[in-house]
Amino acid sequence: MSNIAGKIWGQTKLIHKNGVLEFHRIEYKAGYKCSEHKHSFKWNGFYVESGKMLVRVWQDDQGLVDETILNAGDFTQVKPGKFHQFEGIEDGVAFELYWAEFNHDDIQRRTSGSSVDSKLIQLDSKKSKK
Repeated sequence: MSNIAGKIWGQTKLIHKNGVLEFHRIEYKAGYKCSEHKHSFKWNGFYVESGKMLVRVWQDDQGLVDETILNAGDFTQVKPGKFHQFEGIEDGVAFELYWAEFNHDDIQRRTSGSSVDSKLIQLDSKKSKK
């Protein structure tokens, strides 16, 4: 079974995916770049094994762009919702990861809770069961 997909910038090989993670090995060519794109929910991480890669992240609609140059052994990540792109500065190999994060603070309360009526019931854990 072949999981290799050719791209204008090189190729990507799916190593593993499940419900929360994708793991790819990419070979990229100097002077080529991927599309400018964003992910609604997924983080996108890049770990460079060899070569040199430039990762661009657009920060707003006024054209502000963060640029990070990755050498062998470097890692960077892009938050969901940010347009980004990578470009090969030197031919190389990188590992690309996609993941979603569980947000522990994702609750949005409309009320603070209350009793059904004015009688409050308290549980007494010290009473012994008969």
